[in-house]
Amino acid sequence: MSVAFRRDSDEEHLEPRPELPVPPGPNLVTARGARMIEARVAEFEAALAAGGNEEAVKAIKRDLRYWHVRRATARVMPPAAPDVEEAAFGTRVTYALNGGAAQTVDIVGADEADPAERRIAFTAPLARALIGAGEGERIDFGGKAGAIEIVAVAPIAEDDAG
Repeated sequence: MSVAFRRDSDEEHLEPRPELPVPPGPNLVTARGARMIEARVAEFEAALAAGGNEEAVKAIKRDLRYWHVRRATARVMPPAAPDVEEAAFGTRVTYALNGGAAQTVDIVGADEADPAERRIAFTAPLARALIGAGEGERIDFGGKAGAIEIVAVAPIAEDDAG
């Protein structure tokens, strides 16, 4: 009888969920990012210890494998110098896009990036465009020459990063 006509169990035909993709390249983190990774590991270890149904435990183990890899590969970067002049990992950059209102972003690691909180990964296109530019410089972005003007560069405040 065709599989289409039997109903022993739908679960026997389920594909296993793939592993969570680990971002390519170095795993640079701020001190805050390192603490966030540790908190995620602790959260999933506690959830695993609490148990649950088989599917839930599988999902927790999958997430825990990801966070173990991120913890093992994390490279905590030193904070930016107080007199930083160019945008870099661990800096807060204020910029104006196409002459619009000034916006501010923190350049951080992939796991702590949160665009809603104005934290972008150092691998993001905007961050890659900003890195290496200093106050007053105009840089190309989105196919437009001089689209971004750097207004200010500063280290991420210690209470935000460390």
